[in-house]
Amino acid sequence: MKRLLVLVAALMLLPLAAAAATVKLAEIHGAVSPASAAYFLRALDEAQRAGADLFVLKLDTPGGLDSAMRGMIQGLLASPVPVAVWVAPAGARAASAGTYLLYAAQVAAMAPGTNLGAATPVAIGIGGEAARPAPAKPPEGEEAAKTGAAGGAMEKKAVHDAAAYIRSLAQLRGRNAEWAERAVREAESLSAEEALAQGVIDLVAADVDALLRQSDGRKVAVAGGETTLAVAGAAVDVIERTWQERLLAAIADPNLALILLMLGVYGLLFEFYSPGFGVAGIVGAISLLLALYALAMLPINAVGALLLLLGIVLMALEAFMPSFGAFGIGGVVAFVAGAVMLIDGDVPGLEISLAFVVPLAATSALVLAGIGGFALRARRKPPVSGIEAMAGLPVEVLGDFVGEGWVQVGGERWRARSEVPLARGGRARIVAVDGLTLLVKPDDTGERS
Repeated sequence: MKRLLVLVAALMLLPLAAAAATVKLAEIHGAVSPASAAYFLRALDEAQRAGADLFVLKLDTPGGLDSAMRGMIQGLLASPVPVAVWVAPAGARAASAGTYLLYAAQVAAMAPGTNLGAATPVAIGIGGEAARPAPAKPPEGEEAAKTGAAGGAMEKKAVHDAAAYIRSLAQLRGRNAEWAERAVREAESLSAEEALAQGVIDLVAADVDALLRQSDGRKVAVAGGETTLAVAGAAVDVIERTWQERLLAAIADPNLALILLMLGVYGLLFEFYSPGFGVAGIVGAISLLLALYALAMLPINAVGALLLLLGIVLMALEAFMPSFGAFGIGGVVAFVAGAVMLIDGDVPGLEISLAFVVPLAATSALVLAGIGGFALRARRKPPVSGIEAMAGLPVEVLGDFVGEGWVQVGGERWRARSEVPLARGGRARIVAVDGLTLLVKPDDTGERS
């Protein structure tokens, strides 16, 4: 009888075991870029294919690119799997683009000691300072005209568009739309506790278990309907980045892209300067291709890119046609100016560091100085091969002749011309080379001068 009861209990618990909740988790630390967007969408797709009950995005970002952020939000809104965006760990932030992601998620959560906000747009990205927040009290008269002229039509359009976008997300999730607009127009920020009190987020959770426990039982809207979360105590499966995604995220840093660019240029310069496709050429070609791929993912300023290209061309000219500094100095100046201007807009997390550019330019100047010095020493050296190197070499007369005859130089027969008669076996010295004829004169020593 006992065995029968145990069997019945096991059969009753079997459906519960089969229906255990599945939670997938992905982590983004750093700027919202095409690399992080690709990782997020791949992880979200994996969660959908696994039939997960909840997808958690652990987020810590200063902001990033508008295009990457919108792509992530579109994938989130179209997903049948509910998404919880959790700003963690303590000390993390969801500034700029991260604020939009929080508003778009079915569950918006933050760890204690975190913050969000400052979502004012810039020309290309989100969260920079190019588009200044609107003043609390609109100016009047001439001051209003000056402010409007300074702001510019494009800046106003960007701010209005961003405000409408985040307001629509707030209305979709039933969150504080008024504060969302202030985050865009006035760059306001909130701590986790303040965000919870003002209805900006749904909960404050110190760890994943607390997040799942507080999310359990919530009704959320997903693509295709509504679902109730049953995730308390669920096991969490972390979706790691692939090596391709790690590489993509690393080279998407504009500072690293500049390093790869210079490695590529110098590698190819050294390879072309000393022919023979070797290590320098291979490393240079790979670095240059990686740099171009990285720069293609970033919001590039056309003038900055042209200055950067001009700087590289001038530095290359210094290597191949040494001007003793003119091309090299001009190339370094153009390179620094182009590097500083390279990223279009003050995109958070994707800035070019001046503290990085200056040492790189100094290194470039030292490399160019080394190339120039090597070229100068090479010019001062006497010829060691070719026709130019034959002047002064001793020759052996192969037969008596007056005017023209034959001589031997280094085991080779050459036609020679002399203004004085020469006897067989005599010694002479090359004075010059006229085509394939040597101009010689008698040399009693038989030694090269």
